[in-house]
Amino acid sequence: MIAEPWLARVLEVEDCERQRRSLKRRTDNARLGAFKPLADFDYAWPKEIDRALLEELFTFAFLEQAANIVIVGPNGLGKTMIAKNLLHQAVLRGYTARFTLASEMLHDLAAQDSSTALSRRLRRYTTPALLCIDLC
Repeated sequence: MIAEPWLARVLEVEDCERQRRSLKRRTDNARLGAFKPLADFDYAWPKEIDRALLEELFTFAFLEQAANIVIVGPNGLGKTMIAKNLLHQAVLRGYTARFTLASEMLHDLAAQDSSTALSRRLRRYTTPALLCIDLC
């Protein structure tokens, strides 16, 4: 079989388009909304932040271990910013992710009118590799 010279280019374009659609789908499903980039994070405040530990989170080793992480602290320290950046990086690396407010998730689950509907809706929150539930 003689390979057509244009065939390799068509396959390359198709692969790029599949990757683009996959990234868009994962980004849309993550429901991140607007957020500041981590580059804007002020590591000088709060002084208690463990920058090395934060950088370790962005290796995503905790996903391979199926470990949970909890970011704790008072309001206004950047917990949501860190979480949204973590989810964004996960999506860029090919993971599935979802961001939700705890109140929205609980309302959504409580609104289901049958156990079958509830089971289907629970998959929305249990299927992603990374789920962030923000308490604010």
